[in-house]
Amino acid sequence: GLKHVTTLVEQKKAQLVVIASDVDPIELVVWLPALCRKMDVPYVIVKNKGRIGTVVNQKRCAVAALTAVKPADAGKLERLQELARSQFN
Repeated sequence: GLKHVTTLVEQKKAQLVVIASDVDPIELVVWLPALCRKMDVPYVIVKNKGRIGTVVNQKRCAVAALTAVKPADAGKLERLQELARSQFN
């Protein structure tokens, strides 16, 4: 959940944070990009909660954090981090 993602960002364990744009009320996540920038954690904003939910096998999800990936996918994660930093951070 949001509290766990916040903890991962503060501990710099999150490698990429995904934030939904349709969270209601928006005040729940409006401060999260500032925290990610402060802690130098790349983040992206996606269109809706359902898209994040499909990744984490739930119906909806407001935020998600990637903490580890398989070694075979490390290059893809690095590319995502670079894109996130250039577009959002």
